[in-house]
Amino acid sequence: IAKQFSISKCHPNFRSFGSPFFPSQVTQVMTSENQTRVTEFLFSMFPHLHEGGLLFFILLLLIYGFIITGNLMIFIVTQLDVALHTPMYFFIRVLSFLEIWYTMATIPKMLSCLVSEQKTISLAGCLLQMYFFHSLGITEGCVLTAMAIDRYIAICNPLHYPTIMTSKLCIHLTAGSCLCGFLLVLPEIAWIGTLPFCGSNQIQQIFCDFTPVLSLACTDTSLVVIVDAIHAVEILASFLVIALSYLQIIVVILQMPSAEGRHKAFSTCAAHLAVFLLFFGSVAVMYLRFSATYSVFWDTAIAVTFVILAPFLNPIIYSLRNKDMKDAIGRLLGYQKRAGGIER
Repeated sequence: IAKQFSISKCHPNFRSFGSPFFPSQVTQVMTSENQTRVTEFLFSMFPHLHEGGLLFFILLLLIYGFIITGNLMIFIVTQLDVALHTPMYFFIRVLSFLEIWYTMATIPKMLSCLVSEQKTISLAGCLLQMYFFHSLGITEGCVLTAMAIDRYIAICNPLHYPTIMTSKLCIHLTAGSCLCGFLLVLPEIAWIGTLPFCGSNQIQQIFCDFTPVLSLACTDTSLVVIVDAIHAVEILASFLVIALSYLQIIVVILQMPSAEGRHKAFSTCAAHLAVFLLFFGSVAVMYLRFSATYSVFWDTAIAVTFVILAPFLNPIIYSLRNKDMKDAIGRLLGYQKRAGGIER
């Protein structure tokens, strides 16, 4: 009775007997007070075991095993074989190293969600996944840009190539790529970490990404337009540098008098061009859409392309489609076989 009396004094429209009437302002306050703050998110895109989750788990586990094994093989071969101690294979080695950690940021959690009934991730875990996934992705984009510049100098200015692309410059370019990747995304992650999340906690994506997570925030997220613009500048800058480099490379290759020289130059650049188109094509479709929206199916399909498919194809492109790499793998395996025979 005392509580009703105090409320009726504050709000004259309140009726003590019968159905009470709360002004809209009071309703909003009580609604906001009763909302539970979200501390973990639920991935709603993964099927349960009896719905085909086990099949997807086995398939993804095999793909992940191939990604790790293939990139480790490339890393070890390019490190041990002296013939591959060139700037081009230095960047391939760096890219393989980054791919291992890039996939490690998302795929293990996907595997866990496919076999576990608890398809959840904590808020802190979600922020960390976003940070490492995007920072490693941006670093990869920068390394691909450095590889395009390397190929441009090698083909368009071959006489000065040894003096320009030194080991010191390669290390500086790699360090700059890592610095760019791990610093650019940090302010955005810090901003998302300050947002309140309440209400629904279902992420309609296969990993924590900016748009699905921001859609769950119960506050104004209009700053995401600025974030989208920053991402657009990053992607377009790398895309333009790489595209212009390969355009000039193609022009120079077509002017070569020797058919054998043209074939060798094209085969050298084909692998880089394929990785570039696969990586930047899917990333551009995903992050250069601004206010455009796709269906959940297409969002997931695009995510699978650059989260799973691109890392799966990279070892194939850089090893099976590369004669120097195949020869180096053969030399390494042959050496190990001879060494084993001598021991016996």
